[in-house]
Amino acid sequence: MSKKEVIAKIIAVFRNYGYEGATISRLSEATGLKKASLYHHFQGGKEQMAGAVLEYIGDWFEENVFAPLQSNQPASVRIKVMSQKIDEFYDSGQIPCVLAVMSLGEADNLFHQQLEKSLKKWIDALSEVIEETGVEPKQARQRAEDSMILIQGALVLVRVTKNTKPFKRAIAKLPQVLLDDL
Repeated sequence: MSKKEVIAKIIAVFRNYGYEGATISRLSEATGLKKASLYHHFQGGKEQMAGAVLEYIGDWFEENVFAPLQSNQPASVRIKVMSQKIDEFYDSGQIPCVLAVMSLGEADNLFHQQLEKSLKKWIDALSEVIEETGVEPKQARQRAEDSMILIQGALVLVRVTKNTKPFKRAIAKLPQVLLDDL
């Protein structure tokens, strides 16, 4: 099994259990690999695995969120594509947010700067799209931040209630939150 295939399998463990709960036993079970084989791919242990997961997700966001936001399409199209990709990424809210679970406990100490940089990049990319429509920078940034609040809040609500409808509403509402005047 390639390292990339291993990473794809351990993402769910980190998303569902967080850094502390992503035990080597769970990671081994998720991949079907013995502990020694996991350490063969990740000599730095669990910390390296978590870093690889964040990098893998970052690459997905580059291709599926940031690239469409930076395209030459109209702002409304870019926001719609981003919304669809976010819905896909979170499986309509059924998959926990890695940013949320990796910003707790020891993981926050290890990965805070990386997580903050990723979230800031997303907010900045959204702000730029909104500013292109003539919205003042401060207002554009607020809208971008409000969209993060909407997404993250919906993910928490889905996780607690086991009902994906709030997430679907949040995704449907993103264009309105981001491009209200247009």
